[in-house]
Amino acid sequence: MHTGEKPFVYETCVKEPFVCETCGYAHSAKRNLKRHERMHIDEKNTPLSSTYKYGDLADVAGLLDISRIHSGEKPFVCETCGKAFSDKGYLRRHTKMHTGVKPYVCETCGKAFSAKCHLQGHERVHTGEKPFVCETCGKAFSVKGNLQIHERVHTGEKPFVCETCGKAFPVKGSLHVHERVHTGEKPFVCEICGKAFSNRNELTRHERMHTGEKPFICETCGKAFSFSCSLSRHERIHTNEKPFVCETCGKAFSNTGSRNRHVKMHICKPLFV
Repeated sequence: MHTGEKPFVYETCVKEPFVCETCGYAHSAKRNLKRHERMHIDEKNTPLSSTYKYGDLADVAGLLDISRIHSGEKPFVCETCGKAFSDKGYLRRHTKMHTGVKPYVCETCGKAFSAKCHLQGHERVHTGEKPFVCETCGKAFSVKGNLQIHERVHTGEKPFVCETCGKAFPVKGSLHVHERVHTGEKPFVCEICGKAFSNRNELTRHERMHTGEKPFICETCGKAFSFSCSLSRHERIHTNEKPFVCETCGKAFSNTGSRNRHVKMHICKPLFV
């Protein structure tokens, strides 16, 4: 500790070409390294100080921490729900979800969160910032987790399988929501009108009907919307984008509703001209 000697070198890091200069984590894919490096950015968006360099670790504890990244080991388990984590700090942040404590409040809309990182992700809804970009197609996301989910569109990976019907999903949350189709469970209840929903996102969208909240704002004209899909549809008025094409005649439309109404014209042709 006093000599500064760093005798413990994680062998996987040595073999891989892309190495994190902060902690020594290495990977064969550059994008995975970039994703990892964001872990070392603190709440003020400045690099965390560290003595780790190129895979040399100061002690055995540090070696164990980084080895879990490679091995997938998750020894820290939530006593409430059983979810496991590779880092004790991640477990502490997670347990706040069960306590109901939400000390981090959005100054724009007043929504509260149990973790600061969740607040920061939410604030990008208001700012429009999308720093997480898919290297395959260029699509950008405001939340890192959404990028990771999106990347499975390109890989086709669907690791979460329903035991009842065999349907597979790219994310565990989607599987849980799907399973409620079989159970009929609707645990998310609106406190204002009592309507119940099978997933939290549906409840959140529904609640905006009562609150009138419109967090999605058009940067071109300033018009506000309750839902991101409504904003995306509106923005095509300004861009003149028409991504929905009739397969019969090739005519393009800015939204699916207009395209579907048009398609019926081909299906319902008059018998006599």
